[in-house]
Amino acid sequence: MKTIRLLYPDYVSGGLETYYFGAELLQYILPQNENQPLVKVDVIPPNGGEKEIMNGIAAEDEVIAGIQDAQEKLAAEKPDRIITIGGNCMVSLAPFDYLHGIYGNAGIIWIDAHPDVSTVDDGYPNAHAMVLGSLMGYGAAQLSSHMLNKKFRPDEILYVGLQPLHDYQKSFLDEAGVKYKVQDKDFVSDDEIRNFMCRFDHILIHFDIDVLDEHFFHSTYFANPELVGDGAGGGKMTIEKLSHVLKVITGNSDVVGFTVAEYLPFDEHRLHKMFSGIKLFTE
Repeated sequence: MKTIRLLYPDYVSGGLETYYFGAELLQYILPQNENQPLVKVDVIPPNGGEKEIMNGIAAEDEVIAGIQDAQEKLAAEKPDRIITIGGNCMVSLAPFDYLHGIYGNAGIIWIDAHPDVSTVDDGYPNAHAMVLGSLMGYGAAQLSSHMLNKKFRPDEILYVGLQPLHDYQKSFLDEAGVKYKVQDKDFVSDDEIRNFMCRFDHILIHFDIDVLDEHFFHSTYFANPELVGDGAGGGKMTIEKLSHVLKVITGNSDVVGFTVAEYLPFDEHRLHKMFSGIKLFTE
């Protein structure tokens, strides 16, 4: 089977330049494997400029251009499995859609503190909050319309690590028929994960780093006191718990897609900017 690593440093969908830096750094944090070629999605590097909101989405044209470039790269490479290195959560749309075209009976395990089912009408223009809703065909029409394969059904989604919801998110999930459990006190059990996976031939994992508790893991959005986002809170999971969950999933299913998203190494990015301002390092 051909496995590729899709480096997709989308930052415009999340509104933070550190997403770009984080994706570039993350490629070196993952275990190196010469059998998994790296394919990079073309994303215009950050330049400090403001992004215009069009049709309810910030930098709509750049977001869609990234999706289209990812689709073109995947069509050319024809991988059987994809490890996606993000960037923000939007990076799962193109590879999950592609894999759904190959593997019809595939379920998504969405490891995230947030449901990512916002719409363009909810007042939050960053498209990374719309990605899972769009994969189901409901989040943003301009995103779903670029999908090449059938949409995911509500019963093909399992949330792991989900934290308390905004009212509009709860309404969306209830109306769409997505079964979910808010996990601010107890996470879904191993048996619940296994029972979900046994219904599918293949599994896609989306891992958003903000599922981790910012008090113990600091390269996450909620570890930065200067940021407020849409008012949601951070995750409650430890690395040890996450490691256990991933072993349960990968040890009991055929994982063909794995996204790592929302890695935000703020301190490392600050160091990079500092050194970039010193002529000794740049001349």
